Parts: sequence; C-alpha cells; structure tokens
Amino acid sequence: MKYIVAMIQPHKLPDVKAALAEAGIYKMTVTNVLGCGAQGGYTEVYRGVPSEINLLKKIKLEIGVNEEFEQKTIDAIIKGAKTGEIGDGKIFVFDLPKCIRIRTEETGNDAIG
Repeated sequence: MKYIVAMIQPHKLPDVKAALAEAGIYKMTVTNVLGCGAQGGYTEVYRGVPSEINLLKKIKLEIGVNEEFEQKTIDAIIKGAKTGEIGDGKIFVFDLPKCIRIRTEETGNDAIG
C-alpha cells in the first residue's frame, strides 16, 4: 500500500479530480494549505505599506492506494496539475504499513478499497 501526498495549485483541483476519476480513483482527502517553494512569492501593497507574501495558497491531496493504483494515481495527478510553469507542485509517495477501516475493522488492501 502507498500513501500519496500531492501539493497542487488551487485552480487545478477540478482538472486533477477529473483525471483521478477517469483513472478510477475516487477516494481522497483535500485540504487548503499555505506553502512556498521555487515559486518564491510576491510583494503586495496594503494601505501604502509593501509586504512580501511568500506563503502561497495550495491544495494538499492525500490518497491511500493499493500498489496497482500507485502509478495510475501519480499519472492522473500530473495530467491534471501540470502547466509546465514553476509552482505546479510536488508529489510525495510513502509506504503505508497499515490501514484500518473503522466501520468494518477490515485491514490492509481491503480497507483501502
């Protein structure tokens, strides 16, 4: 089992969700987050006072998948999120040693679904 975490641009979420659905992946957790990377930031002027904004709005996707869905999930996220510009995001893949479905108490591959 794998735990896939992706940071993407907020406006790309509908495209990523559509690409994931096309690949047969429907279960995910989506969180609004702030972060910075190679994109840097920008300067904003508020009431005449310039301030540097280096934490930008991003979307964090968290998806637990069985091994056979790992590459499909990665490919779908890239398909939906890629613009070719700085700030497209990152994908992190972790081993997932255990998963438990609370309702049925199933574990492992059966719990992920």
